[in-house]
Amino acid sequence: MTSPLPLAVTMGEPAGVGGELSLKAWRAKAGQGRAFFILDDPARLRKLASELGLGVAICEIAHPSEAAAAFSQSLPVLPVGLRAPVKAGHPDAANAPATIEAIERAVGFALEGSIAGFATNPIQKKTLQDAGFAHPGHTEFLAELAARGQSRPVDVAMMLACPELRVVPVTIHLSLADAVRALDTAAIVRAGLITANGLKALFGIERPRLAVAALNPHAGEQGAMGDEEMRIIGPAIETLRKNGIEVRGPVPADTLFHPAARATYDAALCMYHDQALIPIKTIDFSGGVNVTLGLPFVRTSPDHGTALDIAGTGRADPASLIAALAMADDMARRRHS
Repeated sequence: MTSPLPLAVTMGEPAGVGGELSLKAWRAKAGQGRAFFILDDPARLRKLASELGLGVAICEIAHPSEAAAAFSQSLPVLPVGLRAPVKAGHPDAANAPATIEAIERAVGFALEGSIAGFATNPIQKKTLQDAGFAHPGHTEFLAELAARGQSRPVDVAMMLACPELRVVPVTIHLSLADAVRALDTAAIVRAGLITANGLKALFGIERPRLAVAALNPHAGEQGAMGDEEMRIIGPAIETLRKNGIEVRGPVPADTLFHPAARATYDAALCMYHDQALIPIKTIDFSGGVNVTLGLPFVRTSPDHGTALDIAGTGRADPASLIAALAMADDMARRRHS
């Protein structure tokens, strides 16, 4: 009987907490469930484990197929070499190529069927962009990688998920002013279609229920506080209904996230970044997971950043990475079945 395909975990920003999270996640899960391996620099993980007193043995592997055999006794690491020494809390653009390489290799393994999916440790976007990275974040980069060699783009959406709530921001890495200008009916319809399909394929929900948040206070009060609900959001909801999706809204955001409201939908479409992230981080700050919907493979990530202020101190909480790995495992099983 063959072992299930392993999951991969990317390096993330090496000066952040990603390495510590990976080490602690293995300590929590060694010998339990699906194996995973890290795309990282083995020497830096050995040094970090020693400095933090974590007692994690590192086993270098050459291919994902070797991860399962090593997983119960040591953390499997598929080497990705760093270009410069790492100083905790101080990102160095010289190491940006290694961070990017880890993501590219994870996508390659996923597309060739060598892994069941992967989780990405947090990246420091500004550091990558200083080194020439042309994308606002993971989501957009993964969409480009997935589309290489295909005749059309891969349409993706970012979902933040925890057991109590799933949210999808229609606009993502934009200032609030730019997000309002960018919001249009087509973008809401696109996010709704991707979300409904993702809920079916990855979460096993046969008939997804969507709620759509209003942009303005009190859903605009019939235009007294803004007309986007009538002009942009309402028509999008009607189009989604015509596509057979159960959807309601626009719902004032201040009444959308309490427990009774959350029981009425499977995911909420939010109009801008913080409208989605504030409620989920309030409900489950440590256990939230970032999921990219629409990809031809499973990708999850902790719903937090690089935490440069505590990097190297041993204080990083691995709960979100552990949750991301568990969710990736669940999604991979559904895709396989």
